[in-house]
Amino acid sequence: MSILVLIYILNYIDRNNAAAARLRGFEEDLHLEGQQFNTILSILYVGYTLMQVPSNMYLNEIGRPSIYLPTCMAIWGLISILTGTTQGFLGAVCTRFFLGFVEAAFFPGALFLLSKWYKRRELGQRTAILSCGIMISNAFGSLLASAILDGMDGVMGLAAWRWLFYIEGSMTICVAICAILILPDFPTTITSCSWLTAEEQVLARLRMEDDVGIDDEAESSKGGESGLRQAFSDWKVWWLAIAMASLNVLLSFNAFFPTLSATLGYSSTVSLLLCSPPWLFATYVAFVMSRHSDATGERCGHITIPLLIGIAGFMMAMATMNTVVRYLSLFLMAQSYTAFVVYWAWVSNSIPRPTSKRAVALAFINAFSSLGNIVGSYVWPKSWGPSYWNSYAICIGSGALCIIMSWIFRQHLARLNQEIEARELEEGSENFRYLL
Repeated sequence: MSILVLIYILNYIDRNNAAAARLRGFEEDLHLEGQQFNTILSILYVGYTLMQVPSNMYLNEIGRPSIYLPTCMAIWGLISILTGTTQGFLGAVCTRFFLGFVEAAFFPGALFLLSKWYKRRELGQRTAILSCGIMISNAFGSLLASAILDGMDGVMGLAAWRWLFYIEGSMTICVAICAILILPDFPTTITSCSWLTAEEQVLARLRMEDDVGIDDEAESSKGGESGLRQAFSDWKVWWLAIAMASLNVLLSFNAFFPTLSATLGYSSTVSLLLCSPPWLFATYVAFVMSRHSDATGERCGHITIPLLIGIAGFMMAMATMNTVVRYLSLFLMAQSYTAFVVYWAWVSNSIPRPTSKRAVALAFINAFSSLGNIVGSYVWPKSWGPSYWNSYAICIGSGALCIIMSWIFRQHLARLNQEIEARELEEGSENFRYLL
């Protein structure tokens, strides 16, 4: 788990470092105008969306995440370095597009890897630990960016924001090399990991078979194409994809967090430092809530409560320009990422088998939901600042839609559980229930 979290931290640092670079001359040096900066942010998610489904289908086919994921990581680290060499809008757009194209392999691939090793009631906490990488990267990424932007300006005649891409991209490549030696493969892969005996690998496979009440690998033997058809013909996959897209619009404030912190009126360095405490608080809340969600086997309520608190934070920011109140609102907004963490555990729980379908479903839901990131990139134009009243209103609306869709989905799963119980009485034990 620890290596996956570290990779995810670097994944988000490389994805969001443009927001920190913006505070130290990124727009001016590249001569960006109007919505060009927003386009640079959004174009990443175009590549991100295109690659996720084929990437997870390929990963399911080869069964070697220990090689595939670190290789992709090294490539996106190199692309991040190249972003620091760009001289204009076109170069930045190209590097960001290909950055998203390669980064797309990691998150759905990591979720798929976890779902192959952990039972449904164990996934919530593991998904939370992984997803906490987002919040940790936002917290410590801001501190790292502040140190680089303050200490490297003018070194070798280069702007500080260029060093930001060089250094963080190099860190990613170094960790990718180490990850090849640490990451495991799937339990069914012959060379799954050197630190498990053959008996322990058999036990890992039996645990997952017991959890879903069927041999997962046997049912997935139809292949990736069958998984593609099964995933796209299941309305639950589309429903979850739309709900997650709506959630990502609400969470779009993440990419503009340094900008929102700057509205408090402090210097760029202080603004970056002020970004850390809200995300540390969010990390703690996400871990506690996901742990409780696993313990109780309940998902919907653990999604709804953080979203309602986040909506309260948006309302606070809309109501006043008071520095203390607006900074407090950032804490409430940040903890809404808990809903994202629990939602991904719910997605994995709700599509338990077969493996090929789950691989496609996880990738497609993450890819489709990235449309919310593309839309969200245009929700925070400079012209709406410093109050960003309209931006907060859009986030509130998307959050309300996500809550409604989650409740409807919960009711559907409850009816499915009733049908399973009825079949169980007639035909015998089925040993499976959807988590609500």
